[in-house]
Amino acid sequence: MSGGEILILAVLILGAVIATLGDRIGTRVGKARLSLFNLRPRKTATLVTIFTGILISASTLGILFAASNQLRTGVFELGTIQRRLRNTRTELEAARNQKGQVESELTKARADRASAKKQLTETNQSLRGAIAERSRAQAETARTQTALNLTQGRLAKVSQQALRLRSEIGQLQVARDRVIAQREQEIRARDQIIQQREARLKDLEKQQEALARDVQALQLTAQGLRTGNVVIQRGQVLASLPLRTTNTATAKQAIDQLLREANQSALRLVRPGASEQIVQITNADVKQLIEQIDDGQDYIVRIYSGANYLVGEKFIQVFADAVKNRVIFLAGDVVAGTSLNPSTMSDDQIQQRINLLLAAANFRARNLGVLTDSVQIGRIQDVITFIEQLKQYKQTVELKAVAADVTYTAGPLNIDLIASQNGQVLLRTKNLAPTGGQTP
Repeated sequence: MSGGEILILAVLILGAVIATLGDRIGTRVGKARLSLFNLRPRKTATLVTIFTGILISASTLGILFAASNQLRTGVFELGTIQRRLRNTRTELEAARNQKGQVESELTKARADRASAKKQLTETNQSLRGAIAERSRAQAETARTQTALNLTQGRLAKVSQQALRLRSEIGQLQVARDRVIAQREQEIRARDQIIQQREARLKDLEKQQEALARDVQALQLTAQGLRTGNVVIQRGQVLASLPLRTTNTATAKQAIDQLLREANQSALRLVRPGASEQIVQITNADVKQLIEQIDDGQDYIVRIYSGANYLVGEKFIQVFADAVKNRVIFLAGDVVAGTSLNPSTMSDDQIQQRINLLLAAANFRARNLGVLTDSVQIGRIQDVITFIEQLKQYKQTVELKAVAADVTYTAGPLNIDLIASQNGQVLLRTKNLAPTGGQTP
């Protein structure tokens, strides 16, 4: 009989014995009507029976646990064993995966080893060829070294010659740069002179054109004088008015007033003492003029004679023109300029040069839009003092005509004469005080 069978038989026999003893004890307790823990005898018998059942179970488990180490371990350490089993399975799976990777790497390593062996064989063959080539190269190197030694000797000689040539080239380059710089400076100076002369030529050409127009006008005037007494010339201004208006009604009133002034000016010249209307202008011209000036900007409106007229004419045909009264020169702007050396010029030549400067200033102002046909210098005594002090300078000075104040289209152009040298102002007509003379 095996140990397990004996254990089961012992448990059955022990349970029967304990049950029999418990039944007898319960019977006696019931007959004797014993009481435990102040319980009724019947409940006391029941308690004894329960205790007997507990004793049977405890003795059974005690025998099983004492007789079987495996049962004891299975009952008390089952959770721990299950956790270990799960961990062991996880580790087993990881080990299997690692085994697969190692086998793959092993296969690859074997293939690499075969390839490396093949490459090694090829390398050995190449190495043997390289050794033979090296032997040939060493022989060639020896021959080359001999040629190199000869070449180095020649190179040393050539290097010395190159140093001498570089030194000579550097000296030539310095001399060339010096000559080029001098030539460029001369060219810049000549270009500046050419630009100044070209600008001067353009100004003279413009002045020539303006003088030609003046000569033509004077010829026409002279022709009229030979045929009669011309008192009003073509293009002569009969009336002028600065004006700003924002509506048609105000513009019409201003033009009517300007036409009345033009009519009075024409009557005084053509028919002194008369009072009738002799100035005539078309309605289309008036309408066009009103549309031009009713925008709220500053304008200079002028009435011009349409032709040459003699004394006694019954009608004077006129036309109107409006230009914006804008700023032409700011105070201090240079209008015209020239240069002169007072020590080499006579008084008449100095006066002529100043008159030419004033004419150039007037010409430029007219070209830029100033309507008045003259320039104003201020007091004549200031001009005389300026000329007297200018004659005392013994070197070339720059002579400029600058705007004395802000000049608008309506004019007039007030100018100051300024004499300067190297950018430094020497004399000017404005606020000029007589001096005892100096020789700069």
